[in-house]
Amino acid sequence: MTGEFILRIFIAALLGGIIGLEREYRAKEAGFRTHFLVALGSALFMIISAHGFDGVMTSGEQRWDVARIAAQVVSGIGFIGAGTIIFHKSENVVRGLTTAAGVWVTAAIGLTCGGGMYILATAATILVLAGLEAFNFILHRIEQQRNKREHP
Repeated sequence: MTGEFILRIFIAALLGGIIGLEREYRAKEAGFRTHFLVALGSALFMIISAHGFDGVMTSGEQRWDVARIAAQVVSGIGFIGAGTIIFHKSENVVRGLTTAAGVWVTAAIGLTCGGGMYILATAATILVLAGLEAFNFILHRIEQQRNKREHP
């Protein structure tokens, strides 16, 4: 089973790293290392949550909830994400929401890999990258249109 667990964290780190590379390329606050570590850590927490208590969960007198550790990843990542969100009062602009959401979804991808659902995690990674690139493309087009109106 250890080989399967290593595969799970390896794939999680790989997929998180791919998302991180895109963010690094765009010079965003959280890049390769952050996404790599979030996915890897989330996968580890999922594995621990699902399999780490096998020896102590044999008592019929106690009720154990194996999802508790994995569930805490979601709220824990919220704190990391909140640290990337900044409101600029002078510009009346919020920055970092996409970065926070990217870290959040990277944690979900890590949990998915930790659960052994590689195809779902890979599909989610592809969708994240497509969404980030589509968003960037749309923003670029809007900026071009704005510049044409301001400087005809």
